[in-house]
Amino acid sequence: MFNKSKNDKMIYGIVGLGKFGQALAEELARDGAELIVLDREEEKIRAIREYTENAYVVKNLEKNTMFETGIQNCDVAIVCIGNHLDTSILTTLNLVSMGIPKVISKASSAEHGQILEKLGAEVVYPERDMALRLANRLETARVLDFIQLSEQINISKMLIPSKAIGKTVVDLNLRAKYGLNIIAIKNGASVIQNIEPGYTFKEQDILFLCGSKQGLLKLTEWASK
Repeated sequence: MFNKSKNDKMIYGIVGLGKFGQALAEELARDGAELIVLDREEEKIRAIREYTENAYVVKNLEKNTMFETGIQNCDVAIVCIGNHLDTSILTTLNLVSMGIPKVISKASSAEHGQILEKLGAEVVYPERDMALRLANRLETARVLDFIQLSEQINISKMLIPSKAIGKTVVDLNLRAKYGLNIIAIKNGASVIQNIEPGYTFKEQDILFLCGSKQGLLKLTEWASK
């Protein structure tokens, strides 16, 4: 059983080692996080022990079984079970009832997510979020990356449109035309964070923009004309 001392760092519990759970566990471990991992399959648990000693084979995900592993000592528990709704819901309910400060659960549908939210969990939709991110990148071919923080706030990384090369920040006037703010410009190893109005855009400039998706789409439409 895992016990947490007062001086320990954040502990993350991961239940379910499908593709999502395994990738999450590996990424957290690489960042130096402390993990407790549970799964029914011994082979998956053996593989994840490369990243954490606190990996347990559990025959079921009932409250008493999970309690024996010490997962109740986690600061955050993530339920990475999406396809088996009954197991996902019961596991989420059990983790929430243990008093874990934050429980995050993977949902496979909007209805599934609504149930999980009512149980007190934060909900993520990995497949939907990946699809939206890919769609955003396909819609904006010059956009190198896109992160949606909210409906109106997005951070995007965009290669400077050829039409903008030689123009200044004032000439382009992205804030007035598209509601976009330039938060940084990168060219090679050089990164500029304090953007002067008279800065002249150069080939291979990469813009880091903040604003709405609509504004970004309007900018790419202008760039492609």
